[in-house]
Amino acid sequence: MRKLLVFQHVPFEPLGTLDGQFRASGFRIRYVNFSRLTDTCPDVRRYHGLVVLGGPMSANEFDRYPHLTAEIDAIRQAVDAGIPVLGICLGAQLIATALGGRIRQNPVKEIGWFKVTPTAAGGEDALFSNFNGGEMIFQWHGDTFTLPHGAHHLAESEDCVNQAFRVGDSVYGVQFHLEADQALIQRWLRTPVHLRELEKLGTSVDPNRILADTSRFIARAAALSDAFFGEYIDRFYSRRRRVALPSR
Repeated sequence: MRKLLVFQHVPFEPLGTLDGQFRASGFRIRYVNFSRLTDTCPDVRRYHGLVVLGGPMSANEFDRYPHLTAEIDAIRQAVDAGIPVLGICLGAQLIATALGGRIRQNPVKEIGWFKVTPTAAGGEDALFSNFNGGEMIFQWHGDTFTLPHGAHHLAESEDCVNQAFRVGDSVYGVQFHLEADQALIQRWLRTPVHLRELEKLGTSVDPNRILADTSRFIARAAALSDAFFGEYIDRFYSRRRRVALPSR
């Protein structure tokens, strides 16, 4: 049985829709939750893939979260070993850091639904083949990354230029949350750390608007998620499937 290693930073940011897709492809999934196991970092070379999830901390907060250093080392080991690596939000920032990029504050916090558009390189990447130009995708981040050395820039938004990248053939980082379904988004809007963040932002981010937008955009996002991550699994784990997407 193939084994997937997942770096998780907080209990409320799981694999989401990716969990079912990997399990349907025959994977045994091991989560390492660094909020509880702060001093552990398993040997990534024992696994067939690595997924690094999001979290509310900054990828630069090494003093507060020493495990970030261990994660960055593990990401480098996985890349050097040719193991497919996928990073989501904070995970993408950690991959970028591991491969020579830098983390900084984004000009604005993207919290809610934002249009993500493939670049010219993204338009030629199979993972973005089902994007019909710009697509409304859920986001929750305040930081951004510079592209790591040798990266292909795959997607952008109006307020955050670096939304996705690929390094080599099997290392992907995405700033957005295609793995988030409606239930997970609703959970995030009730999570205390997120509530405190929204309170500080005042009227600039409206949770009710996010809920309304979620009802409006979630069906298309779910179809894109299935196709995007399905293509990722197909490419690196020889899973053969095709997804018919509804129009927007």
